[in-house]
Order: sequence, then C-alpha cells, then structure tokens
Amino acid sequence: MEDDGRPLLGSIQAGDYYSDQTDSLDPRQRRPFHVEPKNIVEDSAQERVSAEASALNSRVHYYGRLTASSDRLLAPPDHVIPPPEEIYIYSPLGTAFKVHGKDGAPKNPSIVTIFAIWNTMMGTSILSIPWGIKQAGFTLGIIILILMGLLTLYCCYRVLKSPKSIPYIDTSDWEFPDVCKYYFGAFGQWSSLLFSLVSLIGAMVVYWVLMSNFLFNTGKFIYNFVHNVNLSDSEFGTNGTDRVVCPYPDVNPHRYNNYTVYLGDNNTGTAVFDHWWSKTNTIPFYLIILLLPLLNFRSASFFARFTFLGTGSVIYLIVLVTIKAFRLGFHLEFHWFHSTELFVPEFRLLFPQLTGVLTLAFFIHNCIITLMKNNRNQENNVRDLSLAYLLVGVTYLYVGVLIFAAFPSPPLPKECLEPNFLDNFPSSDVWVFLARTFLLFQMTTVYPLLGYLVRVQLMGHIFGEHYPSFIHVFLLNVLIVSAGVLMARFYPNIGSIIRYSGATCGLALVFVLPSVIHMVALKRSGELRWPSACFHSLIILLGVANLLGQFFM
Repeated sequence: MEDDGRPLLGSIQAGDYYSDQTDSLDPRQRRPFHVEPKNIVEDSAQERVSAEASALNSRVHYYGRLTASSDRLLAPPDHVIPPPEEIYIYSPLGTAFKVHGKDGAPKNPSIVTIFAIWNTMMGTSILSIPWGIKQAGFTLGIIILILMGLLTLYCCYRVLKSPKSIPYIDTSDWEFPDVCKYYFGAFGQWSSLLFSLVSLIGAMVVYWVLMSNFLFNTGKFIYNFVHNVNLSDSEFGTNGTDRVVCPYPDVNPHRYNNYTVYLGDNNTGTAVFDHWWSKTNTIPFYLIILLLPLLNFRSASFFARFTFLGTGSVIYLIVLVTIKAFRLGFHLEFHWFHSTELFVPEFRLLFPQLTGVLTLAFFIHNCIITLMKNNRNQENNVRDLSLAYLLVGVTYLYVGVLIFAAFPSPPLPKECLEPNFLDNFPSSDVWVFLARTFLLFQMTTVYPLLGYLVRVQLMGHIFGEHYPSFIHVFLLNVLIVSAGVLMARFYPNIGSIIRYSGATCGLALVFVLPSVIHMVALKRSGELRWPSACFHSLIILLGVANLLGQFFM
C-alpha cells in the first residue's frame, strides 16, 4: 500500500487491463468521481484528493443535478470536461490511471483508409466501364465519368457529415439508416434499408452471372487443352497471337447463342460436352450446388479472410489491360455525331446507360461512415475521401479508355465491345484464362459475404436477430439464388443489371436522402438559403432523370 499515499490526480499510466476497459468509451461519457478519504483505510492523514480533482468533480456533479442524464441540453459543456489526454480513472485502491486518449480499436493511417475505400468500390463495375464509354461515346463518356465521380463524391461527403448535423445527441455510433430514422422516422429507416438491399442483391445477381461466365470459359479452356480442340471463329474475330473476338455480331432475339465453331478429332464428344457445359442452360444451375450451402453459414468470418483477393484481382486486371493495349495498339477515329460502319460517334444519346453503371461503380455511401470511423486522423476525413475517389476515378478511366482505344477497329466494329470486356477475348487466351480463374475464386468467397450482409440487415430489422432460424435463412437464400439463376439463364447482360440496380439504389442513397437531410438540417438551424436549396434540388432531379433514363435510352 505504498502507492496509496499519492494524490489521485497523478500521471501514472494505466495497465493493459484498465486501458482496454476505458479506451472504448466515448470521451464525453467519461466522468471522474470523488473518492472520499474515509473510504480508504490508512494511517497517514495525507489528503487523498487534490483540490483540482475535487473542483472538477463538483462542477460535473452540479451539471448532473440540473437535468436528467438523457437530456443533452444541460450536459456539461466541453470546457468543463477535460480533454482525453487529461482524463484519469480514479481507483478505490488509491491510484489515478491516466487515459492516453486512444480508442479501443486500432486506427488506420490515411493511406490505409484511402486504399480500403478504393478496394471496397472496385467491384464488378470495372468490367463494364469500356462498354459504358462505348454507349455514351468516347469523348462524352470521359466527361460523364469525371462529372459523375465529382457528383457522387459530394453526395458521399454529405452522408459522412450527416450525423454531425444532429444537435444534442451523441451520434458517434450512428450509421446512415439511423440518421434517416431521426429525420423521417420509420419511413426513412425502412426506405434506406430497402435501397441498400437493392444494391446488395443487385451485386449478388451480377456475381452469379459473372461466375457462370467465368466457370464456363474456364471449363472450356481446360477441355479444349486436354482434347486438343482448336477454335475456328476467325469470321467473328481477329487473327494473331492477341486475338479479339466479337461473340455476338448480329443483334437478334438469339443474341446469347454460341456462334463458335469447333474443329477437333472428336466432334461427337465436343457436342456432348457443349450440351452439358452451357453458359446459360446448365452452368447457372451447377453453381447452386456450391454456393447455396455456403450462404447458410451462421458466420461469414471464414470468407472475410479472402477479401484481399479483391485487391489482387483488380491489380491483375490493370496489368492485363496494359499488356493488351500495348500489343494491340490504339484504334481511334473521331466522328462527333454520326456513326460509321466501324466507329461510334463521340456523343451518343445512350449516355444514361453509362451514368447508371457509374452510379453503382462510385457507390459506397451506405458504409462510408463505418470506414471513416477507423481513420486515425479524423480531421483528414474529407481529404482522404477525396483522394480515394480520385484513385477510383483514375482506375476506371485507365481501364475504360485503354480497352476502348485498343479494340481493333478495323476489322471489328466498336459496337462489338461487350458489357464484360473479358468476353471480347477467346477462351483459349492464357492471360484471360488466369484472370477469369482468379476472379471466379474471388467471387466465390465474396458472394457469401454479400449474402451475409443481406441477411443481417433484413433479418435484424424484421426479427431483431441475424439468424432467427435455419428455415428463415434458407428460404431467404433460395430467393436470392433464384434471382441470380433466372438472370444468368435468360438475361446475362451484366451492363444492364448494373445500371438498373445502380440507378435504383442511387436514387435514394446517393441523390435524394443525403440532399434532403442536408436541406432539412439547414432549415432547422435557420441557415438554409435559396442557392443551397436550388443546388440540392437539382441533385435530386438528376437522380430521378438517371433512373428514368435507364428505361427510355
């Protein structure tokens, strides 16, 4: 008990136990308390509490008696509560443990936060960016990509700042649905949940279509290699080592039929293989055997270990695009408003298809608050968010421009660019085979994670728990898988799926809710002015036009 004679307001650092127990608390919720000398059994008459600590304790207790603890109007102001570096834990054993102002969870430096946002946004949309640029026109596509990046960045900034616009309430652990519930009640909470589910289920449908595609081409490559089958589709593609193909040169109701002609030693065996290994007729159903059981796992922690594969797949795609562009060269002609046999105009009326794809490509609004909470320097949040969006935009520009420019016209028309640009390379291409295999494995691990997020959000809101029963979870997963199978079977166009789901969820979570919440917050504080109201109303109109444009263009 030698240390018991020291004043409580000391500078002794806490042990690991006290650090772990107190660092997770909100600094405004930490309250020093008075330890009376009579509570300590000791022979010496030394003062147990310093005058500074006693005065601080009296001030805090004074504010505490003014109002109930749930009312923040008369909570102790910031100048009364000491800063985190000056807060102590007062132990009945007579020692004051100093809290060094750090949160319980480790914080990430800015560079880690930036690349975490980049990795989260880099999804399947990157495969459709060249197709989207083709739909809008090369020049207009680049302009729209830059403008959409700036617009979605501003809306994401508004989401990030939305909890801080709520006065008198501790919003440190709030997410965007909580903000929506505060302003719009149950309608805001359920609407944000609904559109968040649209984005997640839309991504899962796209994943199912892509996994069917990648599994088909991977199996085709292995079969052709083992049986020495050569592809003869030069009528629809280029010659040379870096072949580029036009899988569907004719626009007709049978667009998704297979036009490739196979020449090999065993035509009968090849025909049987093609019958049982079909991209749309059989592969989507084979995936059920693998993925439906994985969706029913109670925890998704095992699959979360493979999230690093997303970064590796994007880096490999960038390397693949660079190699293909270097070998193929650039093939560009500028026709501003009129198309030719081989080239598309620079400005096309189909540009809403690109804006729909980009809405989902730049979508991170439903989880940006969570990502930014782990940033070490909170004052740099806006800067780090802007740099992350810049990095994402540069990546999309790089892939989209290079693939569009390197597409060999002549002999192939630019209209042959597919919604998944990997489809423009034959299944016999080794570099593309590696990309498809890598992406197939990565998506197989990410798909259960997306299903887990859907289950947590939906079951948590309806039943109050994430896994109410196996039957509930199984039926939900059957519905999700059925949506993916039907789309992969009858409409395997990932570009259209991405743009429809992106424009739908983006209408609420990107354009409408952040803008309306910001205007309501300004109005309640008496700071809303007509320039701000007009600007944010224009953003809402752009979101509505973006959604309507998907159905009329």
